[in-house]
This record gives sequence, structure tokens and C-alpha cells, in this order.
Amino acid sequence: MVTAFVLVGCSPEVPHDPRDRDEGPHGGRWLEQGGLALEVTIFEQGVPPEFRVYASAHGEPVDPAEVQLEIDLERFGGEVDRFAFGPRQDHLLGSGVVGEPHSFNVTVRADYAGERYEWSYESHEGRTTIAPEMAARAGVEVATAGPGVLREQLTLYGTVDASPERRLHVTPRFPGVIESLGVNIGDTVRAGDTLAVVESNESLQLYDVKAPISGVVTERKANPGETAGSEPLFEITDFSSVVAELTVFPGDHARLARGQTVRVRASTSDVQGAGEITSLTPVHHTGIPTWRVRVTLQNEDGRWSPGLFVVAQVTIRETRVPLLVPLSALQSFRDWQVVFLNTGEGYQAQPLELGLRDSESAEVRSGLAPGDIYVVSNSYLIKADIEKSGASHDH
Repeated sequence: MVTAFVLVGCSPEVPHDPRDRDEGPHGGRWLEQGGLALEVTIFEQGVPPEFRVYASAHGEPVDPAEVQLEIDLERFGGEVDRFAFGPRQDHLLGSGVVGEPHSFNVTVRADYAGERYEWSYESHEGRTTIAPEMAARAGVEVATAGPGVLREQLTLYGTVDASPERRLHVTPRFPGVIESLGVNIGDTVRAGDTLAVVESNESLQLYDVKAPISGVVTERKANPGETAGSEPLFEITDFSSVVAELTVFPGDHARLARGQTVRVRASTSDVQGAGEITSLTPVHHTGIPTWRVRVTLQNEDGRWSPGLFVVAQVTIRETRVPLLVPLSALQSFRDWQVVFLNTGEGYQAQPLELGLRDSESAEVRSGLAPGDIYVVSNSYLIKADIEKSGASHDH
């Protein structure tokens, strides 16, 4: 059994006496005018989709060589595909492939027995119309197709810690008795602030122990009345810059290097930022060789808290491609990955051939052209509207 497809719906060829004269005995679109009838099908079993048109007059088959036929398909956006026809056994065969999607306004022109015939009808698939104000309220957003950059990335996990270079221990200049302490753990101090007052054992003079940097008091190891010696009294940490300590497993460390860009986000919140790899060192833990990557993060606003668990994306390589779409724009439609084109008059599912992809975008190899307007946000709403309206069907 062969298979032919209607222009408004796809169904197997089952000869029958059609009750609905819109459908012919081969399952195609039935057109009749005067004494001529045409059945227009799209055949695609074992071959790329092609037009096959069956002609009859007064209920009897017509020799295909006696019919001059032409079909125009006006696609979404105004592009027109034109097909000429030649005789093949019991039907007229269209020139070229009927490209997907099979959604168009159809004009059929035929010459037979000295008469001219013409039909026009809509054959829409994967198409819908939504009022612009309704689309805007639903958050449907569009973008213009164009080039972009794909980023090969490596995902790493770790925690935020204070930068070792910004952690200082404060030791008294001379041994003596601590007369007073002016700060506690957690206090914020500025460079030059007095942290403690000590009476020197040698001179018996009082002197101030001052903060060498601005930051937070993270350790206090003395109390008034105790003797200060060579051990630190305080630790001060400057959190205006912190580091993400990330774990790298064997096999991946060779892909990393100082200076690579890293995007970091908190695993349990929307805190995010970017930095560069500043060090890459081997670590042996429980016998398993790993590597530790350190990424410096600016933290003047205090968004990064020590101990915060983070997920990091390291950009390994960048590739510029002629056409790129965000993954958020893609939807599954029949057997395809599609985007929804928009010209201001409606939305049309457009099948794509995709190439390389990263975590956010995909390369488009065919199906989209530079300058095409397509939906990038809430595209699933367009798909749902098409399915609800019955504008989608299975081949």
C-alpha cells in the first residue's frame, strides 16, 4: 500500500467513495470546477515529500499528459514556492520537494481541453494567531535570528571561602599586659582603628594595637589582664574579595588554566557573579587525586558568604556560529525541534536542523534565516495554542 497526504491533514491512501468532497479517493484535497476535478496529494513514503495530482473529468480518469498544471504555495511571511508538473503514469508529478512545514496558502492553476481553471485555499499546519496584547500579557517575547557564540563549559562544585591573601593576624609590637580590648568577633573595623591597649613590660608605657587593614574581626585570642606576647591577638579578614574553592577530578584539570572565565552561582539562591581562575593545585584526599581551582570573586556588596555552596561554569572554548537560538526558544513539534516564527500576523512552527549546542544555546544549520523574527520566551504557550486549535497533526 502506498501513502499520500492531504494538504490539510495527513492520512493513508485508502480508495473509497468520499462522503466529503473535500477529500478524494487517494486521501488528498479534492478540487472540482466545471467538468474537471483534481485530487492534490503530498506523497512521502520512501521519497522526499512531493506533489502527486490525479485528474478526472466527469468521473473518468484523464490522461495526465492532457493537463497543464501549476501550483503556488505562499508560506508564512510571504515567500512563494512554485511547482510545475509533468505526467507520470496515472498522475501529475510536481517539480521539487515540498518543504516542511506543510503550511501555506495554495493556488492551483490548470489548463485542460482549452479551458482555464483556478482554485485557492488555505492549508495551515502548526500555525496560530494570537492578539499582540494577549501575547504581551502572557510574556511572549521575540528576537531577531542572527549569529552568536557557543561556549564549551565544564561544571564544577565547591564553596566560598575568605581569600588567604586578605586574612591578617595582628600581633602586639612589645610584650606586656593587655589593659583593654575594644572589639569582638564579628565587629567591622577600618584600617587604623584601635583594637587593644597594651602596657609594655619594658617601658611600662601604654601603646595602641591598631588594625592594619579594614575588614571583620574573625578571631580574638586575648582578654583584658592577660599578658600579650609573640602570639597574634586578633585575626582580621577583608571580605571585599573572596574565593570560590572548586574541586576538579582527574582528566578535567588539563582543560583548565589560569585566566579562564568562570561564572559562579549559589546552589540555593539567585546569587551569581563571574571571576577568573587564579590558581590550580593538586590535592590528595583519601587517596583520590583531585585538583583545587581557586576563583576570585568581588564581594564589596557582601553577596558571597563564607561556606556558601556554589556551582561554577568554566568556559573552555568559544565558537562563533552564523545562526544561534536560545534553548528556551525550542519546542518539540511532531518529529521536529522547532521555533515559532512571527511576522506580526501570527505564529508558525518552523522545523530546524540543529548543530552544536551548549548549556544555553544551539547552532541552527537550516530552517532559519538571518533576520527572521522568532519567539524566544514562553514559546510553550504558542505550542499549546496550536495543539488546542487542532493545527497540529501527525504525518
